[in-house]
Amino acid sequence: MLYYLFEYLNQNYDFPGLRLFQYITFRTSLAIIISLLITTVFGRRVINYLQLMQVGEPVRNLGLEGQMQKQGTPTMGGIMILLGILIPTLLLANLSNIYVILMIITTVWMGVIGFVDDYIKVFKKNKEGLAGRFKVVGQVGLAIIIGWTMYFNPNIVVRQTVVEGSTTTKAVAPMVLRQKGENFYYTQDVKSTMTNVPIYKNNEFDYAKVLKFLGPGYEKYAVFVFMLFVIVIITAVSNGANITDGIDGLATGTSAIIGITLGLLAYVSGNTVIADYLNIMYIPNSGELMIFSGAFVGACVGFLWYNSYPAQVFMGDTGSLAIGGIIAAFAIMIRKELLIPVLCGVFLVENLSVIIQVSYFKYTKKRTGEGKRVFLMAPLHHHYQKKGFHEAKIVTRFWIIGILLAIITIITLKVR
Repeated sequence: MLYYLFEYLNQNYDFPGLRLFQYITFRTSLAIIISLLITTVFGRRVINYLQLMQVGEPVRNLGLEGQMQKQGTPTMGGIMILLGILIPTLLLANLSNIYVILMIITTVWMGVIGFVDDYIKVFKKNKEGLAGRFKVVGQVGLAIIIGWTMYFNPNIVVRQTVVEGSTTTKAVAPMVLRQKGENFYYTQDVKSTMTNVPIYKNNEFDYAKVLKFLGPGYEKYAVFVFMLFVIVIITAVSNGANITDGIDGLATGTSAIIGITLGLLAYVSGNTVIADYLNIMYIPNSGELMIFSGAFVGACVGFLWYNSYPAQVFMGDTGSLAIGGIIAAFAIMIRKELLIPVLCGVFLVENLSVIIQVSYFKYTKKRTGEGKRVFLMAPLHHHYQKKGFHEAKIVTRFWIIGILLAIITIITLKVR
């Protein structure tokens, strides 16, 4: 909203300083500041209201140290995160940008699913919350919207080198002419099923090639492969964030680290000069996602003010499902989704620990009649709690691992 106001003032009046709003980095900085103010200053009022409404976290006794002390701590604090993301984005981002629109849809969509889950747990006194099948349907529904839009929307394109030769060569799409030595080559904005992946040839992978075995014309079925990847990624990451949100500050801090990294990746992918230098896919208009990532990071850090040990509020599924969906959708839009196993390594390990624990327990019970466990408790952070580690130490070490994984993710931009 403010974006359009200052754009109008800049076009019609010569006020000093208005040009600043043309810069993505300036609007991103403002988004971080506004988001921090919303979650810290007004967050206190949200917590007080949740306490007044007796929106307390129901805690099961799992035999973990200090666990029962958290009984009654306000939950559904993810509302603070959602407000911290949406308000700065609506104020500062270009709302006609298709990537920004999709991220707003993702935030609201996953936030509503999480809110319904928390509402059932807290007010209906049903500890199971929203049935798992309904969560999956919601996640798959969002994935279909994002995948379909990414594949068919004409405003979502990538810039690729498609012609090389003389200056008289004609192109069917908007093109940029550059000179390399004595030869000229052309780059065009085209629809593509390409995505970034490190080490692979040219650091690019085409989803359509998965169906190459079908023979000529296989490209027209690429949408199905792409949609399948989008569904798996969004479902897995949102569930991973949800599982990780088990001890004070773990999911919030880890998500902030991931958000900073995704913001940097969006900036370099949306900057034609930097993308050309790094030899990565240039994605026109994706740089606007920097404003969203700034709001996301600010919301996570601001929420951490109250969520760090000992937590004064929990995000609940309202926050954790939204955070996971946001991270997955953001990575897909900047075509870095195949880097998620590295960047979101903490979420991945937490997810795998549960899968391994449950699978091994069922397998051994079927074979021997007595179920055995790989970990003392799953998810993994509870395993370390059972080993006697204080949760603040566990969280700090997981953050360090998250920072290391983020650095590795950024380094892959130059890996050939």
